[in-house]
Amino acid sequence: MRIADANWMQIEERVKRDNRCVLPIGSTEQHGYLSLCVDMILSEKVSIDASEPLGVPVYPAVPYGTTPYYADFPGTVSLRLTTYIALIEDILESIYRSGFRRIVVVNGHGGNGPIQGFLKEWMSRKMDARVKFHEWYKAPKTWAKTMEIDREASHASWMENFPWTRIPGVELPKTKKPLVDMVKMQTSNPAEVRKLIGDGNYHGLYQRPDEEVLALWKVAVEETRDVIDKGWH
Repeated sequence: MRIADANWMQIEERVKRDNRCVLPIGSTEQHGYLSLCVDMILSEKVSIDASEPLGVPVYPAVPYGTTPYYADFPGTVSLRLTTYIALIEDILESIYRSGFRRIVVVNGHGGNGPIQGFLKEWMSRKMDARVKFHEWYKAPKTWAKTMEIDREASHASWMENFPWTRIPGVELPKTKKPLVDMVKMQTSNPAEVRKLIGDGNYHGLYQRPDEEVLALWKVAVEETRDVIDKGWH
């Protein structure tokens, strides 16, 4: 259930029966030949697909995150960490005011990881609230399925190449990209990162058959659904 498909009166009634909701968070950054909004698209879609049979409201995905290392790739938007934490705090405060007390933050971008510490801090101030931080793409079952399909999987490679993240008319390389120097990347500035990784893919194939990536998606949706539905206290 998307928040966009409800009015405020319906949400007021819904929260009386079930105080769960989902907040997807992503990023707008280079993803090679794929959409700049891959992380936002995937975090929102996996949240909606997972929540559909549960009827749990899903907020619109936060489209921006922290991605300073990709700053030299046109189209990328990076928030300062302090700005991002303030943004997430304001969103959570509004969600809380609406009556939601069990919140799943579904993350689609590794650079957003530092907000986990803030989420714990926020819960210490909202003693009746629970927040789960779910990084859908590297959750145990989803990552195991990724490794089962192809162990050479990385940023902007086949593992993020779904029908809904592709750009119409854009052809992807058929070759397999060798692994970039990840150690060097960790100490590189944005200009050096762009030079180092070239088109944006870290390593591996750019695309695999749809039946394989859709099988991966099925696992991701089911695992995310379990996080939304179970394990609250």
